[in-house]
This record gives sequence, structure tokens and C-alpha cells, in this order.
Amino acid sequence: MFLVAVVGMKMHHTQVTIKPLGDSALMVQLGDGIDPLIHKQVKALSTLLHEHPFEGFVESVPAYNNVTVHYNPYIVYLSQFGAEGITPFQKVSAFINELVQRMGETQSIEDRIITIPVYYGGEFGPDLDYVAAYHDLSTDEVIRIHTENEYLVYMLGFAPGFPFMGGMNESIATPRRETPRLSIAPGSVGIAGKQTGVYPLETPGGWQIIGRTPKKLFLPHLSPPTLLQSGDNIKFVPISLEEYRTIEEEME
Repeated sequence: MFLVAVVGMKMHHTQVTIKPLGDSALMVQLGDGIDPLIHKQVKALSTLLHEHPFEGFVESVPAYNNVTVHYNPYIVYLSQFGAEGITPFQKVSAFINELVQRMGETQSIEDRIITIPVYYGGEFGPDLDYVAAYHDLSTDEVIRIHTENEYLVYMLGFAPGFPFMGGMNESIATPRRETPRLSIAPGSVGIAGKQTGVYPLETPGGWQIIGRTPKKLFLPHLSPPTLLQSGDNIKFVPISLEEYRTIEEEME
């Protein structure tokens, strides 16, 4: 039976816990639910791990309210850090425990603001009319509401570079399509329930597509290979079809 390591501190009235995921990863739970303040802690811990990695560290994967840490158990076992005679999980847990204690001492991380230009409606946004009708709004009102807020990227998943974001006004929250499309073009901007997102690659999907951006979110030739990162703030900006074509040519 796996043991759960409980870190001896509280953050936002939630006990921080560390628990194993198999024999080469662990999860650091920093809170419950979807909360921007908790996610700042997620981002801070992930940043500290990359700035001060332990021997055997592979990568950290931030999510809504936790960080998954992958490591090489053989290297950790043979490493000089931590006490002797304990398991790799216990070694890494103790190391992360110390990092969590130091999180309040670190300088605040400056959030990036990424602007994403979007052409709404037409062939690029075939579901914009449906979303508008569903809420008894005009298409212009849907666009205004969708572009008036900033969105926080909590995590990437589903497809490389696909952002799971919070911050959409619930007045345009719309259920997924009853029948998913077999193919959605890269750059498509959609709504599914209370979430909005951007498809980085051509994939099947059931989101209500309201527009498309000419920006590329998946950049396999770069490191990291994604335009967006966990913790980024996203601002959607409406553009004309002519502006879309111009940016598209520049991206090529």
C-alpha cells in the first residue's frame, strides 16, 4: 500500500499533499477546485522545480490545482540528495516539501499576456449563429462577450498545445454539439459548456466553433513546442477576414 506524504503547511486553508503515481511519478496537490490563486502556487512550484531540479528529475506537469512530477527512480535512488535508506518516492517528496516551504519566499512570477486574433463567424465559425440563438443574442453580442475578458490557461492537454482556460462569461456558455465533427481545423476557437478553447491541430471534436485564429499554437520546431503555457493570460481580439489572411501569410 502506498503512503501519502502530507506537507506540514497550509495554503489557502487547504492541506497540501504529496502522493505517488506508480514508481516514477508523484502528484503534489495544492488545493481543490479551479481557483486562480491556487494555480499561481501550481505555477510557482513548477517553476521552482525547473530552476532547481533534483538528480533524476524528468519533468513537471502543471494542472488546475496540482503538479505531477516525473522522475527516474534509479537515478534518484543512487543520488546524493536526501537521506540514505529511503525510497525514491520518499526522497523526492522530502525535496518537494522543502520547495513548497520556500514558495512564499520566491519573487512573484510575471504573467504573460498573449493576444490571439480571431475571425468570428462565416466558414471559420459555423456555430456562431447557433450560440447567439441559444442565448437570444446577436452574433455581435456573442463576439463582444467572448472578447471582453482575459482567460487564464490552467493546463495544456487533449492535443499538443490545447489550452484549458478559465474566465469565460457564463452568459455565452453553450452545450457541446450532439454530434461531434470528424475534423476541426487548426486554430478553431470553440465553446463547450462553460469553457472556451483553441484547437491547435486538426482533430475530431464536439465544441461549438465560433471562429478561427491564424496563429499557430503547436510549434514542433521550437522548445517548448507550444505557443501557450500554463499560467498565461489570453486575450481574444476580433479581426477582419483581410487581417486574417495577412497574419496567415506572415505565419507561413
